[in-house]
Amino acid sequence: MKKYISTLTIAGSDSGGGAGIQADLKTMSSLGMYAASVITSVTAQNTCGVTAIHVIPADVIAEQIKDVMTDIEPVAVKVGMLNDCATMNVVADTLKQYEIRHLVIDPVMVATSGDRLMKEDAINTFIERLLPMADVLTPNLPEAEILAGMKIENKDDVYAAAAKIIDRGCETVLIKGGHSEGKDKTDYLFYKKADGTRDVKSYTCEMVDTKNTHGTGCTLSSAIASYLAKGLPMCEAVGEAKNYVTAALKAAADVEIGHGHGPVNHFHNPIALIKK
Repeated sequence: MKKYISTLTIAGSDSGGGAGIQADLKTMSSLGMYAASVITSVTAQNTCGVTAIHVIPADVIAEQIKDVMTDIEPVAVKVGMLNDCATMNVVADTLKQYEIRHLVIDPVMVATSGDRLMKEDAINTFIERLLPMADVLTPNLPEAEILAGMKIENKDDVYAAAAKIIDRGCETVLIKGGHSEGKDKTDYLFYKKADGTRDVKSYTCEMVDTKNTHGTGCTLSSAIASYLAKGLPMCEAVGEAKNYVTAALKAAADVEIGHGHGPVNHFHNPIALIKK
């Protein structure tokens, strides 16, 4: 009997459908995964901003994780929006009970609209509890600045920030360059090779001219989790995920959804982008 490759997203729900759990499920499904979900919070938001956040009780979050892990047994887990310390602690405590082949953590701190999604007092808890658990961490430049405790203004700063984040216990970190100046955007993957030495791989692409960028971070991390679940090595999984997001941005460039930052087109080319 055939069996799906399963993945799990642990994140907040986006009522606008462009980010969070909704973006994760769309991404994973379009890449051929069976996608399960654990909802950590319910947000009231649209393309213009976030107006309310309701955090799910910690015991309910734990039960969601347990039910999925013991039955569906996902190959890869993506962790996204975690709003407060209690949520972070219960996610960390519960995930540690299981052997997870691939754990992708996206440190979602601020929405595309500028609204804060992680409480200020929860940042240290994230650094202490979740960051060391990640097989790969995917911060954008502002998030990397917070996690490293320094300003990032150039390539040397990116390298220095990555070193600080890795020193905090993270195995691999992908620092995304979408917030950098210029038309060409470069992401840097700092990873450990099979022989134990560390290396850096860069991914550069031209910026897609569109306002429809809502949920790109969620989409990228979910795509990385999907390609890792498929069996691709880390560098290749990140590269394929980057290609998927770029194509999703281009497919949504001239589409109007809402009055703010619209979503990418997650279903621009379902399943076909998976490498055999």
